[in-house]
Amino acid sequence: MAEPALRTEGITKTFGAFKAVDTISIKLPEGSITLLAGPNGSGKTTLTNLISGYYKPDSGTVYLNGKDITGLTMNKIYEAGLVRTFQIPAPFGKLSVLENLLVAARDNPGDSFTGHLNWIAWSKVEKDNAATAFAILREMGLIELQDRAAETLSAGHLKLLEIARAIMSGAKLLILDEPIAGINPKLAHEVFVHIVDINKKFGLTFLIIEHRLDIALGYVQHAYVMNDGKLIFDGLPEAILRDPEVKRVYLGD
Repeated sequence: MAEPALRTEGITKTFGAFKAVDTISIKLPEGSITLLAGPNGSGKTTLTNLISGYYKPDSGTVYLNGKDITGLTMNKIYEAGLVRTFQIPAPFGKLSVLENLLVAARDNPGDSFTGHLNWIAWSKVEKDNAATAFAILREMGLIELQDRAAETLSAGHLKLLEIARAIMSGAKLLILDEPIAGINPKLAHEVFVHIVDINKKFGLTFLIIEHRLDIALGYVQHAYVMNDGKLIFDGLPEAILRDPEVKRVYLGD
């Protein structure tokens, strides 16, 4: 059996007497789209903070492609290929959409003094980066906005730009924090359509934190639900709304 792209084993985090995450074990197959849901205060944000290196767990282990990354800094985890976007996108507002992608590219030999002297090497890399950026913009439906300043984009297009920047950084696994928060249903569906297209074209693995189940469940392959720091659901998306514990938490049934 192939090693999951991401796996946690018994992750726990407490703050004083409060157990925010209680022995959580999840796994994301490589190339999958997985939902992590739960009401406010359920522990899902703390769990993603533990996975991405913002917090260190009290106990348990996090594996990225079979490698133990538990307790590594956010920079080290980013370098390993796990990138997390946040609920409020923060692009470079004065730069164009295209420029925002180009500055997200890694390992450009022109960034160092000695590398900059080797113009043949850095010019080729810059051409390759530009070609990659255009391909991502086309895939994300942003190609017609390439020259627009990021600060002029709508909330939905900002979400797409944030995902595009993460892809441009060389991410292999993306944690998306409420990618459709604050945008209308039509554009919310478009965002998820682009996520599915990116997943298929680039083979990226997605962990999506989202509370709008009515929209998200149609696009994911597996779902987890948390409440009070514990997992209360682990299964297929079509079963989530029939689960009695999920119904109790969300609907008060």
